[in-house]
Amino acid sequence: MKPDDNLNLLDLSADELQRLVVEWGEPRFRAAQIWRWIYHTLTDDPGEMVNLPKDLRRRLEEETHIGRLEVVGEAMSEDGLTEKVLFQADDGQLFESVLMRYTNRNSVCVSSQVGCPIGCVFCATGNQGFTRNLTTGEITAQVLHFARKLAEENAHVTNVVLMGMGEPLLNFDNMWQAIMNLNDREGLALGARRFTVSTSGVVPGIERMAHESFAVGLAISLHAADNALRDKLVPINRTYPLDQVMDATRFYIERTGRRVTFEIALAKDVNDSIDHAQAVAELLRGMLCHVNLIPLNPVPGSPYLPTPKEQVMRFQEILVQARIQTTIRLARGTAIQAGCGQLRGQHLPK
Repeated sequence: MKPDDNLNLLDLSADELQRLVVEWGEPRFRAAQIWRWIYHTLTDDPGEMVNLPKDLRRRLEEETHIGRLEVVGEAMSEDGLTEKVLFQADDGQLFESVLMRYTNRNSVCVSSQVGCPIGCVFCATGNQGFTRNLTTGEITAQVLHFARKLAEENAHVTNVVLMGMGEPLLNFDNMWQAIMNLNDREGLALGARRFTVSTSGVVPGIERMAHESFAVGLAISLHAADNALRDKLVPINRTYPLDQVMDATRFYIERTGRRVTFEIALAKDVNDSIDHAQAVAELLRGMLCHVNLIPLNPVPGSPYLPTPKEQVMRFQEILVQARIQTTIRLARGTAIQAGCGQLRGQHLPK
């Protein structure tokens, strides 16, 4: 554990780190050296920064730290392609992240909050309530944890998705700074198209993203195409109803030129009928978008069941007929509770 006044370097932007180094009476280029050690060499020990003067290394060790999270639980899927890690922050709070290995990429699904304030009815995270926002350093540290692990395999992180625990756009500043740090060309150098931010429909956050010069991917958890049903499934719809969400989405597309993904978790006899599919088709017709259909992942204690495969395929067929690009998400890590909507931030069963 680090004392509260011991500065976490992962909370700093590159400019903030440079200001700190200059305040210490060091030349500016020392900040770039430190940054490269953290984000390129992936060290969390200032003592290993051998091209820094000993006095600077000592001061870094005494007054700062590089926030490595404590791993308190791990689970691996049977095929070895999906790995879930339970992290513990310095204050004891727990949250989860997932590494998903594919043939040509390694995606890290990171959390932005401890718990979630949205309360989507078929989401394990939402059902546990909200505790606090994660800091920039805590968001960043999740990615660096897997970057170190992959480096041992001569591999690297290729994509980061803000789709773990929490609503990223309700922790905008910390989330966005973490993205900027991970994008920096002197570190992991992940480009804009390597990031996806998933939101339940926080309109001010979508609009704010549209004004940023760095256009990352945007995914919106839609789940229903009418306000009455979406009010039940995604309670924030009562604050930001569909017309506002769609207006903000069109604004984002107009400003960035990026295709937006709409995610629909299909629950049996809830939002998976032909009428529901046709309503989605009408809502999204003509928009630069892609639909990701997700057969509902099982959540212990939940009354909601996944839509049968045949009905999912029929739902997809209707959207494709409306010329809306649509895919069915491949289930990954559901047996270890690592799939969409399954993260809880609790100690993993032994």
